Amino acid sequence: MLHTVALGAFVLALLPNVAEAAPAKRVAKKAAVTKTARVSKTFAKGAPRMVAAGKRRSVIVAAPPKPSFGQLAGLHSVQDDLDLKSSVAFVIDQDTREVLVRKNDSAVLPIASITKLMTGLIVSEAKLPLDEQVTITEEDVDTEKHSSSRLKVGTTLTRRDLMHLALMSSENRAAHALGRTYPGGMSAFVSAMNNKARELGMRDTQYVEPTGLSSRNQSSAKDLATLVNIAYSDPMLREFSTSPGTHVEVGNRLLAYNNTNRLVHNPNWEIGLQKTGYISEAGQCLVMQAKVAGRKLIMVFLDSAGKLSRIGDAERVRKWLETHGVPTHAPVVPSGNTVIRQVSG
Repeated sequence: MLHTVALGAFVLALLPNVAEAAPAKRVAKKAAVTKTARVSKTFAKGAPRMVAAGKRRSVIVAAPPKPSFGQLAGLHSVQDDLDLKSSVAFVIDQDTREVLVRKNDSAVLPIASITKLMTGLIVSEAKLPLDEQVTITEEDVDTEKHSSSRLKVGTTLTRRDLMHLALMSSENRAAHALGRTYPGGMSAFVSAMNNKARELGMRDTQYVEPTGLSSRNQSSAKDLATLVNIAYSDPMLREFSTSPGTHVEVGNRLLAYNNTNRLVHNPNWEIGLQKTGYISEAGQCLVMQAKVAGRKLIMVFLDSAGKLSRIGDAERVRKWLETHGVPTHAPVVPSGNTVIRQVSG
């Protein structure tokens, strides 16, 4: 029985990191300590053990986090003047297209739930009925990263609610259901995503599904800046992505959802559109349109190491601009502009 418990803990430790909705819930727990007269051969090799006087205790330690594609490519070794924690950064003036900050901005990386901005744009431009009822099915369950969801199979919501949850709370089943119920089905939806990317000149971008759970959804910071600029022109995408929170009725329950970006609650920020993202292959990601120091900016941060570091990078850029300002005729570009066209795991 004791070996069964230890084996369960070991398997759980090796499960892949789940999508963006789940990392926020990962809480460090005390390693399970089990008394045992002998250690199973399964754990005898390489498993850390703690031995007490008169007793043998085995401690199962979680596997180290899976490195992102950017880490594997060495992008985190690139230094910049702002000490950004994201391996990729790109900040431009939305009106003048002036580049203010760039760091590895041509690297093509997984983009996680930033994908959902394109998902929302395709649904919005298709003019599908927002009040139409859509039911979550088994097809919408994540079998790749095994991310959690409070939208159980059989849950029925309006397309409007699904859009809201996908853009604000990065709800994966909601985003998948939006693609599945597109005219022509999922394959037609993914084709529409890629066609739109080509139409916008996003040459570094490809999509294989609408949630961002797949690491094959990839783009560059420059392409994502283009996407943010276009998405900002859509009032529904602006409203849903920056909404602090909402409630949805699911059966006889009222579920509360919050924005995955804490900056929307910060009075020091004037955010017009935003989207966060996370899978282990992509690291922590953030794109925003925001007004800073009197200028409308588009900010892209990819592959940030650490749960709060993408927020910290946005704060660093904002304070830098507010403190020093940037003359419109002379963009300041921190050092460390390494160009990597494509990386993979």
